Amino acid sequence: MDKRRVTVVGGGLAGSEAAWQLARLGYDVDLYEMRPAQPTPAHQTDRLAEIVCTNSFKSENLDTPHGLLKAEMRTLGCFLLEVADEYRVPAGSALAVDRHLFASAVTEHLEAEPRIRIVREELTELPRAPAIVATGPLTSDALSESIRARLGVDGLSFFDAIAPIFSRDSIDENVAWLASRYGKGEAAYLNCPLDEATYEAFIDALLSADVHEGHDWENVPYFEGCLPIEVMARRGRDTLRFGPMRPVGLEDPTTGRRAHAVVQLRAEDRQGRMWNLVGFQTRIRRGEQEQVFRMIPGLEEAEFLRYGSIHRNAYLCFPRALESHGGVSGESGLLFAGQITGVEGYTESIASGLLAAHNVDRIQRGQDPIVPPTTTMLGGLYRHLREADPDHFQPMNANFGLVDALEVRVRGGRKRRRAAYSERAMADIRAWAAELGLGSQDGVQVVP
Repeated sequence: MDKRRVTVVGGGLAGSEAAWQLARLGYDVDLYEMRPAQPTPAHQTDRLAEIVCTNSFKSENLDTPHGLLKAEMRTLGCFLLEVADEYRVPAGSALAVDRHLFASAVTEHLEAEPRIRIVREELTELPRAPAIVATGPLTSDALSESIRARLGVDGLSFFDAIAPIFSRDSIDENVAWLASRYGKGEAAYLNCPLDEATYEAFIDALLSADVHEGHDWENVPYFEGCLPIEVMARRGRDTLRFGPMRPVGLEDPTTGRRAHAVVQLRAEDRQGRMWNLVGFQTRIRRGEQEQVFRMIPGLEEAEFLRYGSIHRNAYLCFPRALESHGGVSGESGLLFAGQITGVEGYTESIASGLLAAHNVDRIQRGQDPIVPPTTTMLGGLYRHLREADPDHFQPMNANFGLVDALEVRVRGGRKRRRAAYSERAMADIRAWAAELGLGSQDGVQVVP
């Protein structure tokens, strides 16, 4: 076995990051991606790092979990965040990208890298080490069976929904207005106001809408961060007003008052032609989506560029199946990364691919694998994956509940506490990276 050649399975966010990092570390990489020969229910192209749900990588503010995680990833020399910066679109304090330009750029970078060989075929058997499996939540049935056979554990699954996208030209901007909540950052969201009567009628339509059958929907273990809008509505008539339709921080310029509820749309592309209905993942049938979502003021004549849909997401029970760094017990150098491990979200997936690449390198050089300190967001996330109750394991996003508690109580509210968490985390991740020779200095990546 050539110790300088590594197999990476899956050309999504985690696999693309892992392949790039391994090439920078001096390895030859065989990157397997089954598309386009074997399509998935969610992907629309054959591009690497294609993102299929929201186009947002979430907030960049350091007092938010995803802002802190991205700052840690940048310290470690994250490749995909550099590409995201180049193809970002207005999104207030969030990092959002033109999904098509982003995926095309990642694909071009990886195709141009001489150490990376992209293999367009489906792997049906789990590869031998050294390898990183980053096949994501849409892992093929054949490979899923191989994984179950090798690991000796059953996989888990849940259903994930995506939101509709509309044409900007078809949105009535005499009704919808551009603004960001509380006026923070640029005016990056189109806001559609609903009065109480319109809101109540909309809730009635959601609750009575026809949904896709064929699954026991009511017993599906949805990930809480991706609940379909109609599932949320069943939790109570005001649930959406305190969730994705909350009106706080937004003043309707036509009335000078806060609306009863507000639906927000965010730009999908740099030209601002495609707009995503924020937080409106759905499993409603297409025909009824047109009826229900056109009840929203400003969207009466809206043109659907993508309907909401639902697809199967699969993930491993990390605490039962994997070691603390995502490796397979007894098979040194075989690691899993990305959403198949139970991390949920774009940044989390990319970060796990980055870490997996460095751990493959360390294992190949006879060193122990590593995980960042649990005072950091990435370290806290990996601790949770390993120590979670295996009988109730579900995917996890970055959040401040994952990191070690502060040694000294910080007064002054949540914002000051989060700032203290972030300050400590950044100091610790920088020290950890410097000690191990990871990341970048003055924009030049360090190769141990």
